[in-house]
Amino acid sequence: MSRLRTRPTRDDTRDRLFEAAARIFEEQGIGGASIEAIAAAAGFTRGAFYSNFKSKDELIIAMLADHVEQSIRRNLDLLDRHKNLADFIDALKNMDKSRQDPLGRSPLLHMEMILFVARAEKRRPDLAKRLRARRKLITDIVETTLKNSGRNGSLNPAWTGAIVLALEDGFRLHRLIDPETTPADSFLRAISDLQRAIGISSA
Repeated sequence: MSRLRTRPTRDDTRDRLFEAAARIFEEQGIGGASIEAIAAAAGFTRGAFYSNFKSKDELIIAMLADHVEQSIRRNLDLLDRHKNLADFIDALKNMDKSRQDPLGRSPLLHMEMILFVARAEKRRPDLAKRLRARRKLITDIVETTLKNSGRNGSLNPAWTGAIVLALEDGFRLHRLIDPETTPADSFLRAISDLQRAIGISSA
């Protein structure tokens, strides 16, 4: 009796390529990583890679898009369960990172990939879409937590969201440059300090 041969779905193939690419990028650098090495690390042929992505740049854009989509779902789910800022920050601190996508598990790789893509001017509009989506997510979080703290209208959520996002990316870049003086939790610590400074209660 012959066995049924099961093939990975398109989503499974992409996920395996994402995981393999993250490993190869961290080991060999983004610029030095070859499509052959990524495909082999995922257990696929070069042809399987090209059936999903036209180039390494397209793979990277897809990984960034996937990360933003997963981050939005994850954060909105947390916000639904933790509606004040202090509790939301605590939930972020205690989140199980092992279950996140490769870029969620490695914020430094995320920043490296953003910088790599940003060097190509024609790719910047793709990055801009992800940036706007991230900014809107943080704006929604700020708006919801301000409303639930009774301080709705005390701050401009869109501008505050832009500041918070710049702060997050800044700490990621600083950690990439000088990890010794930039702890992994620097961003969340800074947000907690700001929350106390502007007097948003945890009630």
